[in-house]
Amino acid sequence: MTIPFPRLYYYLLLFASVAVLASCHSRKAAMRGNPGDVVVPSADIASKYADIMNVNRGDIQNGRLYAFIDQWMGTPYKFGGLDKDGVDCSGLTFLLEQQVYGITIPRNTSKQITVIKRKYEEDLKEGDLVFFDFDGKQFSHVGVYLQNGYVVHASSRRGVIIVRLRDPSMYKYFSRAGSIEYAPTTSTGN
Repeated sequence: MTIPFPRLYYYLLLFASVAVLASCHSRKAAMRGNPGDVVVPSADIASKYADIMNVNRGDIQNGRLYAFIDQWMGTPYKFGGLDKDGVDCSGLTFLLEQQVYGITIPRNTSKQITVIKRKYEEDLKEGDLVFFDFDGKQFSHVGVYLQNGYVVHASSRRGVIIVRLRDPSMYKYFSRAGSIEYAPTTSTGN
């Protein structure tokens, strides 16, 4: 069976277009360097997260952090989850601190609160933990502070997202924040 030239050309063009779109859509930022390294972000990552957080592109300096976030952005929430099929809030902070900063913290929120040195909101730095009291439970949710008042966290409704700390739906539950002061050597343990 022979396919007429115009139809063959159409199929080839269609196949090439689908392949290009699929590769562009699925491309996520690669994490360069090792945990604890601060690497220069790619231009597209710097632009993307500068726009999201309303900062200058030059303010996005930790390429490893923002590449990690880019890889996890949109991952659905799953209680107890630790992979791209689903992750919970403490799982996201556990993985972020380990893979970006080379720090092992406890796996669950109630233990993560015990490893921070409390800070005032205006003193927060990238990588600090931010805790919330949802459903009347103290320290039931955690996220990681980024900059300019933004936090990355695993939302039970929207998955991994970046939000303003002072967003009314979040801020009314804001409880405590701080930098990691003590990191135990054991890495898991729900």
